[in-house]
Amino acid sequence: MGYINSKNYSHGDADKIGVLLTNLGTPDEPTPKALRRYLKQFLSDPRVVEVPRLLWWCILNGIILNIRPRRSAKAYAGVFTEQGSPLLFHTVSQSQAVQAALTAAGQHNVVVDYAMRYGNPSMDSAIERLMAQGVRKLLVLPLYPQYAAATTASTFDALAANFTQRRWLPDLRFISHYHDYPAYIAACVAQIQAHWQQHGQTDQLLFSYHGIPKRYLLNGDPYHCECYKTSRLIAEKLGLRKDQYMTTFQSRFGREEWLKPYTDETLKALPGLGVHSVQVFCPGFAADCLETIEEIAEENKEYFEHAGGERYEYITALNDSPAHIEALTQLILDNLQGWQITADPDRLARAQQLNHEEVK
Repeated sequence: MGYINSKNYSHGDADKIGVLLTNLGTPDEPTPKALRRYLKQFLSDPRVVEVPRLLWWCILNGIILNIRPRRSAKAYAGVFTEQGSPLLFHTVSQSQAVQAALTAAGQHNVVVDYAMRYGNPSMDSAIERLMAQGVRKLLVLPLYPQYAAATTASTFDALAANFTQRRWLPDLRFISHYHDYPAYIAACVAQIQAHWQQHGQTDQLLFSYHGIPKRYLLNGDPYHCECYKTSRLIAEKLGLRKDQYMTTFQSRFGREEWLKPYTDETLKALPGLGVHSVQVFCPGFAADCLETIEEIAEENKEYFEHAGGERYEYITALNDSPAHIEALTQLILDNLQGWQITADPDRLARAQQLNHEEVK
C-alpha cells in the first residue's frame, strides 16, 4: 500500500507542537442533500449505533436517510446564521482564542487547529495541515468534557485510522475527558452566575446532557457517572441544595431505553410538582448547536410552558467565554508538560549533509 508522505519536508526544519480541538460535526448547509451526506457519515459510525451492521445498513439506507434529512434540514435552517453553523463558528472562535492565549503564555511553537468528527473540516484535513507545518508532537482535545465511547472513542478511531496511513507519525497525547477538571467546573459556575446576576435564580436548575442508550452504561461506559459528577461539582460551587437542581438527559433516538430521567419528560412534569420556574444549562456541550438552541432553548421551553410552567430560561453554553478559554488553555498546558521542543543540531547537520550530496 502507499503511505501519506511528508511533502516538501526538510529534515532541518524546526519541530512544532500541534493542538487539535475537535467537536462532533455539522452539515455544510441546512439542505436535505447536505443533511443526508452528514447523517450518513454520522449514523454509519459503529461507535454511535451499536447494532448489527447488516441490519443497521438496511434501516439507515432504506428508511432513515429517506425521511430524516428533510426534517433535520428544517431544524438546522432555524439555527444557521450569517456566520453559518453555530457549532462551527463557535469552534473556530475557540481555537483562535486558545491559540492567542497559548502564544501569550509563551508557547510560540504551538500550533492550534480544529476539526469535526463528521462533516467539514474533517479530521484528516486538519491533521494534514498540522503535519505540513512541521508538527511532530500532537495533542488532541475532543471538546467532550464527559467521556463516551460514541463521542470521545469515536474521535480516537478517526485519529488512529489516519495514522495507519502515514509514513511518519507524531508523538501523540489524547485527552479523553475533563468532566471534573477544576477550571472547567469554574467556567460552568461563572456562566451560571453571570446569568443569575442578570436574571436572578429560578425554582429549579436543570443540568441537561446528551443521552446515550442505557445498555451502553450497562456495558461499562462511564458517561452517566461523569455527568452526575459534573453536576454535583457545579452545584456544590454554586451552594445549591440537592433539591434545587437535577441532572437529565436529552436528544434520545429510537425506541430503546436511554439514560433517564429524560429532559423533555421532566420539564413536562415539573409544573405539576409545583415547580413553575426553571433554568437549563448544558455542561456537556462546549458550544451551542442544534441540540441546545433548537431543542433546549425552544422545543423544551414549549413543553414546560404548555404544562403550566411560567418562567423558562436557557443558560447559553460556554462557547468562547473568557473563563472557558482559560480552562481549555490551562488543560492544554497541563497536558503539554515535558513536551518542550528544542533544536536538534545533529539532525540539522545531517540535513545539510544530505542537501550538499544532492547538489553534487
